[in-house]
Amino acid sequence: MVNSYLVGALGGLALIVILFLAFSYISQRHKPLGERQKKKLEQEDIETDFILDTIEDGVAMITADGIVHLFNPAAGRISAWAPNEAVSLDYKAVLNLVDDKGQSLPDANNAFAQALATGHSTRDNDATLVTKDGRKIPVSVIVSPVANTVGRPNGSVVAVFRDIAKEKEEAAQRSDFISTASHEMRTPLAAIEGYLALALNPKTAQIDNNARNLLEKASNSTKHLGELFRDLLTSSKAEDGRLISYPSAIEIGEILQQVAEAAKFPAKNKGLELSYSVSADGAGGGSKVVRPLYYAYVDPNRIREVFQNIIDNAIKYTNEGQVMVRLTGDDSIIQIQVQDSGAGIPAEDIPHLFQKFYRVDNSSTRTVGGTGLGLFICRKITELYNGRIWVESQFGKGSTFFINLPRLNAQQALEIQSKQAATISPMDKPL
Repeated sequence: MVNSYLVGALGGLALIVILFLAFSYISQRHKPLGERQKKKLEQEDIETDFILDTIEDGVAMITADGIVHLFNPAAGRISAWAPNEAVSLDYKAVLNLVDDKGQSLPDANNAFAQALATGHSTRDNDATLVTKDGRKIPVSVIVSPVANTVGRPNGSVVAVFRDIAKEKEEAAQRSDFISTASHEMRTPLAAIEGYLALALNPKTAQIDNNARNLLEKASNSTKHLGELFRDLLTSSKAEDGRLISYPSAIEIGEILQQVAEAAKFPAKNKGLELSYSVSADGAGGGSKVVRPLYYAYVDPNRIREVFQNIIDNAIKYTNEGQVMVRLTGDDSIIQIQVQDSGAGIPAEDIPHLFQKFYRVDNSSTRTVGGTGLGLFICRKITELYNGRIWVESQFGKGSTFFINLPRLNAQQALEIQSKQAATISPMDKPL
């Protein structure tokens, strides 16, 4: 995660420098020049060439018609194209971004094409570039439009890209270490939990109240440690695409209602009221209507994990009042809302809330345990099904978490269910 921030920061700094140089290059060449100005421009050209030649990021300028106009030495080293060969070629031939199957990315997913088409900056931190000699290397790409003399996009774009193979390799090593450590620690941890359970069982051990109190604290700490290892393992798998998922066409309302009903007991223990409501398509939350069916193509166990985490958090961080769980949507989107009357989230923390290991640090959260991984895992699982999760909050007035998932209509859900029912597992075949 730190490496991705570093890549973004370096890429952003390089892009600012390159855009300034590109703007200077274009603006100066549209002005009539005197002798002094020509000498000044020559000096600026030397300085520009020096920067472009020494910067480690690849830099390319692409004109509105998709032709490579500038290609610095670093871009040549990354792509295996000599700069003098790349210039004047179509950018798709030189900067060929591909998907996992090696197929060229469609324009809708191509950062270069999107920037050229929309005139807006685009970024892809997980792109794959095919080099001239056929190698596939992971790259981080930032593409921004070039402005003309009056500050408007002139149709050209500047791309800054860098080889992130080393960062990917280090991330994979960290992921492997976390996975191995988590697996190795779970076995002795399970044994400790078992022995503590036996010690606390009055049928197997007789202990005084003081010893029982100490053992209960040890048991709770052990359970928390087990949750940490589980979350570490899940987040590691989610980060590198190894998260196991068995999606099917399921009715979201059934799962959400089960999770909400199960959460009423811990909510009641805190003196909180937990309500669950379903609204018709496009209707406001809480409308009393015949419950519509909201189908989505997700793994029921994974999406249940998301719902449980969000609702559990709402209960944990709410000391009085209520937690409201709502299900609504329209023809294309299912929306789950979890609203609480808790302490709320400071505005400066909201952009970082779904990042790995991030926790809001204030007086109202320090007493609540957590790993800082739950919301990160929720985001990864939601994105796995082309969904979106976000929060709206006002500090001191509570928070509302939103989860959007693509909706299937009843016919689509039936077709998927029929296809899955017709698929026979090798274990189900008769001998």
